[in-house]
Amino acid sequence: MDIRLPKLSDTSWQKLVAIFLLGLAIGLCAIVGWQSLRDSNPYTTSVLAKTGDPTLGHAIFQINCSGCHGLNATGRVGPSLRDISKRKSPHSLIEQVTSGNTPPMPQFQPSPQEMADLLSYLETL
Repeated sequence: MDIRLPKLSDTSWQKLVAIFLLGLAIGLCAIVGWQSLRDSNPYTTSVLAKTGDPTLGHAIFQINCSGCHGLNATGRVGPSLRDISKRKSPHSLIEQVTSGNTPPMPQFQPSPQEMADLLSYLETL
């Protein structure tokens, strides 16, 4: 079986390349725009500007998270959070905790300092 690509004129190739480059540019603009929007969230900016205390973060975790994620964050109803900071960015973790967008996880709105403490604890797992 001999499969050959159809011959295209120079103009056709130029059009294909132009369409590809336009799609690539639109995709990059969408990514940069989303990053800018995500980075402009005042709550997230405030959290990331603070230094977290993992000991206080552990206490926050025990009170608010361990019922579903387990006392040692190895998972129960919720998933294991071991190495979570290697799998998700701080922005994603903040969004996950505060949004409640993934039931059965409830929405949780700690203060910026409490969230910084919790992030600091999660980095130790």
